[in-house]
Amino acid sequence: MGPLKGIKVVDMTTVLMGPYATQMLGDYGADVIKVESLDGDVTRLIGPMRHAGMGPVFLNTNRSKRSICLDLKKPSGRDAVLRLLRDADVLVYNVRPQAMARLQLGYDVVSAINPRLVYAGVFGFGQDGPYAAKPAYDDLIQGATALPALMAQTGDGTPRYVPNALVDRIVGLTAVGAICASLVHRDRTGRGQRVDIPMFETMAGFVMGDHMGGLTFEPPLDKGGYARHLSRDRRPYKTSDGYLSVIVYNDKQWENFFKATGRDDLRADPKFATFAGRAGNIDVVYAELARIFETRTTAEWIDLLTKADVPVMPMHDLASMLHDEHLEATNFFPVVNHPTEGPIRSMKVTASWSETEAEPIRLAPRLNEHGAEILKEIGYSADEIAALVRDGVTRAAPE
Repeated sequence: MGPLKGIKVVDMTTVLMGPYATQMLGDYGADVIKVESLDGDVTRLIGPMRHAGMGPVFLNTNRSKRSICLDLKKPSGRDAVLRLLRDADVLVYNVRPQAMARLQLGYDVVSAINPRLVYAGVFGFGQDGPYAAKPAYDDLIQGATALPALMAQTGDGTPRYVPNALVDRIVGLTAVGAICASLVHRDRTGRGQRVDIPMFETMAGFVMGDHMGGLTFEPPLDKGGYARHLSRDRRPYKTSDGYLSVIVYNDKQWENFFKATGRDDLRADPKFATFAGRAGNIDVVYAELARIFETRTTAEWIDLLTKADVPVMPMHDLASMLHDEHLEATNFFPVVNHPTEGPIRSMKVTASWSETEAEPIRLAPRLNEHGAEILKEIGYSADEIAALVRDGVTRAAPE
């Protein structure tokens, strides 16, 4: 009974960015119909896996959805999608708009059939610039929005990508907000609309929100960059037996830190005594903290800093995160039984509501698992469905 119960979403997305957004809409209660090619979403092939086509990236980005496969290059496949869209609330796609136009599924065509539809595109670039028709991937957009350059500046000088599909997931989150805002507008006016969520512009704002710095001003006051984020010593601190994530940020936290560690000498040092002094000497501050934290064990520091109300967290790796005491207490990683994949580790919906609590309504589907069911819902007879299978427009239901 999530907050989006009753909303029908036609999901024509693949890989991560679009599927992450539509999974969230499904977790929030929407009926998400994932339209796949006859070969399925490519992330089905990313292992390890127990059964072909059900890899972990797919399983963790496509729950709360139903699957139908259609060949959209065939007229009868396109017709099936148009029938799906007649009473849909949202269409989400992540190919370039030019490709949607070639499929004769552009906004001009679809909105004529359903004027209430929110037609949401997540793709590389805004359509009013010279990059409009360029392909885009997470790595490309990371590079174009300075993330590898920032990684080089704070590391060994070698540009590197963030080891996470950061762009895909941030743009996916942005798409969820844009879609929900468009639904509010639709409910107020009765009119749907086209909404574009470009990767490049979204990430340019995301990165430069932190690092615009003196480039905010005209003429510029500096070359940009947030000094604290760019300090080479801004990293987990080495303790005598491991690592620890700590941030001593405001004046109260620093006062607590001085007391807990007995460092009255730092309290008297203008580089440490005030927020402005620390900000102007951030490399000195972080280097001194690094020396201090090497003097005790991780457990000793967690106990000391927690009692002093100084922000501290363990530095997890992927495996240890599964056993974090807070995540275990909140059952964030429940083990659930998938109908074909057996026990799998899932993840909770992170937002919570007092009136419309949301949870995943189904686990990730096999390819075309719900194809016949969906076609029947939009008026196809058993004979017509059989003909679509025979003509290679869709596939037979999986065993």
